Amino acid sequence: LTSSQNLDRMQVSEQLIPAMTPDLSCGDTHAFLCFGATAGHGNPALAVLHGPAGIDQRQQYAREHGKTCVFIDPADDPDAAFVLDFYYPHARSPLCVHASVAAARLLAGEHPVIVRTALKGQLLKLHRQGEMYAVGLQRQQAPQVSISTSQLRGLLGNQVLGFVTAARIASVGSPKLLVQVNDAGTLYRLEPDLAAIAAWSREHGVSGIYVYWVCSDGEVEGRNFNHLDPALEDSATGVAAGALSVLFGRGLHVCQGAALGNPCLMATSIEGDAVSIAGHVRNLP
Repeated sequence: LTSSQNLDRMQVSEQLIPAMTPDLSCGDTHAFLCFGATAGHGNPALAVLHGPAGIDQRQQYAREHGKTCVFIDPADDPDAAFVLDFYYPHARSPLCVHASVAAARLLAGEHPVIVRTALKGQLLKLHRQGEMYAVGLQRQQAPQVSISTSQLRGLLGNQVLGFVTAARIASVGSPKLLVQVNDAGTLYRLEPDLAAIAAWSREHGVSGIYVYWVCSDGEVEGRNFNHLDPALEDSATGVAAGALSVLFGRGLHVCQGAALGNPCLMATSIEGDAVSIAGHVRNLP
């Protein structure tokens, strides 16, 4: 889709883009915990107004601070007010949802704000949702890849693992292989082959595996496997929550991080191809 088509599908009007761009020259850094189910929990993110301009300098900044960073720059096109540039400590990224809601905490006031991602030019709608902050994005084309049960068991390190449904790939900007298991115990006991998952993901253009189960009340709990280092397992994977909403075709409450002692909650909604992912954004103590 073109930028204009994406905007049309989001039902965005000119009033959603601020008439005046705030002064970003102060270089302020704001630290937040994103998607925490309760105070003191959540994925940390640094939202940096202006900051260093170069890619290498931004990567060094994220590496030195040891946290996901989103650098917020003014946009020079009519479709977006700002550009968001995402960096994990180890690499630049085309999209990070928890850093996007951190940016929403700074930028979204009474009206939504349209932003563009730096690497792929994806349009996002940042907005408030009650006491939470949200990012709106579009369903994306996902790779059509088949994987056998035995291969999936090998990747997840359990040769007798049972699956509720066939694994599926869905995307709101970062494709995830979505795998449903029977219960929380199975989810928590997984010891996947992270190197094999990384190799399979590179081969097929997928950003790792998201394993989940569905609670009796319809809530979903999941774990994300997309890093070689087990210590880097994510406590809240917004792109996976969005992908699950695409797969289910409805809004969800997605829980994550309890297995890591960092419980998080992401609330999604979906209308057509438009998906919104919301959560609490609190100041980092």
